[in-house]
Amino acid sequence: MARVSTKKSAAPKAAAPKAAAPATRNRSKNAKLDTSIRELGQVFKLLSDETRLRILYLLISNEQLNVTALCNELHQSQPAVSHHLALLRVAGIIVARRDGKHNFYTVRPEAFDSLLLHMLSALGPIPKKITLEHFTLTNTGS
Repeated sequence: MARVSTKKSAAPKAAAPKAAAPATRNRSKNAKLDTSIRELGQVFKLLSDETRLRILYLLISNEQLNVTALCNELHQSQPAVSHHLALLRVAGIIVARRDGKHNFYTVRPEAFDSLLLHMLSALGPIPKKITLEHFTLTNTGS
């Protein structure tokens, strides 16, 4: 027959104390770069939509267009086009000008300048030229 022990087992051993987590997380040494990358990521997400890219192309090609003209060119409803325009406007990529009943939209080229300048300045001295395969970006600012 098996023997059953009536002795109480010893209390479990206390676990070794864990190393204390730092009270505050170390901030990134490149907080400015992190912010720039996060902001640029949001812009790239915004521009990853084909309709928004088509809107930008049409606005650049025609300098300014109203919602009706964009709807006709894109073959989309007014609410759909207005939604895309609102996202681009809130991001600061386009600007609206009211004329009577119509809003006319234009691209803000300085928005792209600002984004690139912000990102590149976070890396250190801004290069005068950045050469890609088919394009060269030239910094003409101070």
